[in-house]
Amino acid sequence: MSRKYVIGDIHGCHRTMMALLNKINPDPDTDFLIFLGDYINRGPDSSLVISELIKLKKRYAQNCITLMGNHEQMFLNFLAGNDEEFFLMMGGDKTLKSYGISSKSGGEALNKLPDDHIHFLRENLLTHWEDENYIYVHAGVKPGVHLSQQSTSWLLWAREKFIRSNHDFDKKVIFGHTPYDTPRFEENKIAIDTGAVYGGKLTCLILPEKDFISIPLLI
Repeated sequence: MSRKYVIGDIHGCHRTMMALLNKINPDPDTDFLIFLGDYINRGPDSSLVISELIKLKKRYAQNCITLMGNHEQMFLNFLAGNDEEFFLMMGGDKTLKSYGISSKSGGEALNKLPDDHIHFLRENLLTHWEDENYIYVHAGVKPGVHLSQQSTSWLLWAREKFIRSNHDFDKKVIFGHTPYDTPRFEENKIAIDTGAVYGGKLTCLILPEKDFISIPLLI
């Protein structure tokens, strides 16, 4: 039976990510891997996380879905020379350190990043994805707005207005971004960011069973 393995916010926690992948052990021929974004910042090994995602994209091909998180958006803005201090304040300094980059200039950092990492950030990240039963997104969706018309700010940054909403989105929304102690299952949404980088756990939702597997933070 084909399964979908949906993984929450990694934030540079490469060892924890690898432990989770080894535990779930998806089949690249039949299963889907869906990552909800925020691969970088705050944790120590953002560059290794991106390298692993690039490998997984090659191994799983169309069965590996990588969504954009607000931290990837911040990184792209930083590399374009915009909002540089904001990126660094939000844990971007640790991302640069993971690449061995000491410069605090986005333009200078861009010249030192591996080409395949730049391509991944620019070309391989979706703002949302859906199948016959679920909508997958980093942060949330705006009630009453068709998925095709959603703004990037809602998809990557939404929080309380989405979380408090009882709106019927036609499909259940699976999201990360907002950390909880444990996965949160509601009538119209499922939250799976369990705050690994803050000392919590990295969680995977397994579909169609709706089971959860969580791995404690490994430093």
